[in-house]
Amino acid sequence: MQHLFAPWRFAYVSHADEAGACVFCTAAGGGAETLTLATQGRAFALLNRYPYTSGHAMVAPVAHVRTFADLDAATLADVMGLAQRVVRALEATYRPHGFNLGFNLGEVAGAGIVDHLHLHIVPRWRGDTSFMTVNADVRVLPEDLSETWAKLHGALEARDA
Repeated sequence: MQHLFAPWRFAYVSHADEAGACVFCTAAGGGAETLTLATQGRAFALLNRYPYTSGHAMVAPVAHVRTFADLDAATLADVMGLAQRVVRALEATYRPHGFNLGFNLGEVAGAGIVDHLHLHIVPRWRGDTSFMTVNADVRVLPEDLSETWAKLHGALEARDA
């Protein structure tokens, strides 16, 4: 039997039920340490710490907003504008074949963090769902998060210059 080690997950799973500071509110003012990629007005983008694919990013309002209906028009515009920038940076950096973009609204809809609304941006490649995902419910990522962050942060900064 072969073993797949993911020791970085222990810190998360051992404290998943503990109430604490909102990870999005904490990340809003962060940088590399929180995987925060960019800000735009009332929104910010960050990498997902437990991604489905390399480059899996999220865009969230800076304000702690729980429901989609509570987003004002200006914040929604900033979220969607920043999502466009992130998609462009992912296209230029990784050249995926497609994307999944979506909000998981509520726990039953798949939201891991239900109290702070966020939009997932998941780059997709033909064949990116392998036997590991199907048989073992495990995802294999070919790149370290710090490397992904550096590439995307650089691509987003270059677009701002």
